[in-house]
Amino acid sequence: MKNKKENSKTGNSRSLDPSFIWKDAAGLITGDLGKSVGSERIYIHLDTIPPGAFSTTYHSHSCQEEFFYIMSGTGTLRLNDETYPVGPDDFLAKPAGRNIAHSFYNSGEENLCILDIGTVDPEDTCYYPDEQIYLHKSNGERRIYRADATESDWSSAPNQPHRQKKGE
Repeated sequence: MKNKKENSKTGNSRSLDPSFIWKDAAGLITGDLGKSVGSERIYIHLDTIPPGAFSTTYHSHSCQEEFFYIMSGTGTLRLNDETYPVGPDDFLAKPAGRNIAHSFYNSGEENLCILDIGTVDPEDTCYYPDEQIYLHKSNGERRIYRADATESDWSSAPNQPHRQKKGE
């Protein structure tokens, strides 16, 4: 439904257009509420996590700030390798760029429903510590690489010996 104000829309999570719903093989369902009504700078997801499933792969962000509100169900939050029980009305703010790794697991018997809100950052690096993998997003492209594939002795300084090309 469209509001009287131009470019402003309302929606209902129970009648979300299927094009804004993502499902995985384990039964995780993510409804992209924000995108369904035109949100551009923040995302608002409604995550429904079935018993025995995870919300995401354990990861951290370099730029993205996130906020999670537990709407219903019970589970476990893994946060920087510590675990915490979560249930209805619990919430968590995860500031950007602080290497705060996180993931939720539904350890209960009913669906774990989480309202997941965050910034949309086209330039962001996700780090997956269990796999030692980086996912870098920049200039509309995504690159995935292993942590051990990085160059430890590289420098962006212009006068490094490996950059010396005499006569050019």
